[in-house]
Amino acid sequence: MTYSRIATVAVLGAALLSAACANTIRGVGADTANTVNATQSAGANVAKAAQ
Repeated sequence: MTYSRIATVAVLGAALLSAACANTIRGVGADTANTVNATQSAGANVAKAAQ
């Protein structure tokens, strides 16, 4: 296999992997946001209980 053919296959493979991971990346962002919200809520509950 020539270098240009290997490079073409690598670029196509990377494009397919990127397209497949788009939903996963969005999901990780949503999970992170939910974690932050839950942490802030827990902190507020602890602060309220300490008063």
